[in-house]
Amino acid sequence: MTKFISGQEMAKTIESAVPGSVTESTDEYVWVKSDMIREVCHSLKDTSGMDFSYLTSISAVDYIDKFEIVSPLLSMRNNYAAVVKSICIGRENPSIPSVIEVWKGADLQEREIWDLMGIEFQGHPNLKRILLWEGFDGHPLRKDYLG
Repeated sequence: MTKFISGQEMAKTIESAVPGSVTESTDEYVWVKSDMIREVCHSLKDTSGMDFSYLTSISAVDYIDKFEIVSPLLSMRNNYAAVVKSICIGRENPSIPSVIEVWKGADLQEREIWDLMGIEFQGHPNLKRILLWEGFDGHPLRKDYLG
């Protein structure tokens, strides 16, 4: 059975590797500063004690005043899981660094979030629509979309 690592445990590990990157933690999640997400993810994948080699998914949640990026992680070697979250403030041009250089599996998931929610992933090598056609006006999963 996979062991779930609490947000507080993750916060301690992340803070020791990337000081000043954690903004909050609970029993279930740890929130990290959006501009530091790539560095945090590198440390979680490469740290011998964590070894989160698998990004199970990336999703986005629209809260009207902000977007939340949710990244469940899995260490298959150590048989544990955790969830890292980050916040994008604003509606005009929300953006967050891409984690594709950490996990290649982020490619299509980041493109889907860009397509449907309009969140830009800085540094993504091919950020273009994946489900809708080029030229589609807007991002239909946003709460303010009036299509």
